[in-house]
Amino acid sequence: MKRAVVMIIDGLRADMVGETFTPRLAEIVDRGRWFTDQRSVFPSATRVNSASIATGCWPKSHGLAGNTIALDEGDGLKAVSVGPPDFRERLRRATGRTLHRPTLAERLRPYGGAVIYSNSSAGSAHMQDPDGHGWLFHRNGSFAPGMEAITDDRHLEVTYDASGDTETTRRFCASLSRPGDALLHLIWICEPDHSQHTLELGSPGHRAVIANSERCALRVCEAVDALCSAGDDVLFAIASDHGHETVDEIIPVNALLVEAGFKQSANSSDVVLAASGMGALIYLSDDAKSRRTKIAEWIRDQEWSGKVYDGEALEEVGQRSDTALAIAFSMAKRDVENRYGIRGLGHVAGDVFSNSDARGHGQHGGLGPYETNALLSISGGGFDAGKSDYPSRTIDIAPTVLRHLGVSCDGMDGEPLPRS
Repeated sequence: MKRAVVMIIDGLRADMVGETFTPRLAEIVDRGRWFTDQRSVFPSATRVNSASIATGCWPKSHGLAGNTIALDEGDGLKAVSVGPPDFRERLRRATGRTLHRPTLAERLRPYGGAVIYSNSSAGSAHMQDPDGHGWLFHRNGSFAPGMEAITDDRHLEVTYDASGDTETTRRFCASLSRPGDALLHLIWICEPDHSQHTLELGSPGHRAVIANSERCALRVCEAVDALCSAGDDVLFAIASDHGHETVDEIIPVNALLVEAGFKQSANSSDVVLAASGMGALIYLSDDAKSRRTKIAEWIRDQEWSGKVYDGEALEEVGQRSDTALAIAFSMAKRDVENRYGIRGLGHVAGDVFSNSDARGHGQHGGLGPYETNALLSISGGGFDAGKSDYPSRTIDIAPTVLRHLGVSCDGMDGEPLPRS
């Protein structure tokens, strides 16, 4: 029977797969086709990339623009974090739906379905299957198809850390030993991303966290090998959603917009900053749309800014240009080492939803070369072993899975990846 197993190691930089940090994970990766130029969608953040991995689409197609977005829930545009458990229902109430394109769980429901184990944020987990087509196990709520709540011992009761990843992996592998009819089995662990936000990249504490993620990957690989030995034809993708870079400086962009006269007040609804770490989005109310060009020019002139996109140029980074979203930008970068020899420093757009941001710690969300270079290795399904510099993206994972399973990927922005 053909199946697909996907493992997402949240926040793992591709250049941290190797002898220095993860020698045994490197062995697994080398068994498959390693797409060394794999890239995240922008913002290079978990929740928007979760939606892109699930749908095979750019944000402009699936409708979720970032880790933080602006919603009008009846009192004007406000910045809203995608992370909390209630976001899914807030999005549905405000817009009438969740994602605009079908997920893998939805596409596979008629053919056996999907089983998803996630220890990421609730918002990220929900974006894998926001409308309840498959089995979703998460510490903030586990659900059977049809959004039927699972409250017995099948519920995933774990902590949001490395030990929770270990237990999530154990549960996932136990499920994989009894795969049933499900064609897709996906696991998403929160580390090293969760801890990288409060650690220096390359530090002893960081290395310990990555080592645990490596052990989780080894256990999943063993479970996949057992599935293959039992006679299944398994496509195994091991990936990350984005990387990390080191925080150089935290810039209070929201306050600066007020100071420059573009925004009425810190909490006003005319100009709304939706920060995603090292990248950010700006939404404009109807009354403020005429300010777009001046705001974009002002951001370009700031030493703390990187690339800036506004108007139709938003399409270049996979975002819609016909909504309240008016400007997207990455923060300034320096390709230098931190004190542990890890390259990549960048500014952060101050974020009311991210209290852990601190100089010297890890962060992501922009267009830096290391935060956008995610891991992707695919074995089975006819993929040749070896490295490939093919320009792959997180949106290519879903169509590659569907090709292996013999299910149409019509309507996806991504494409099935070359096997050799």
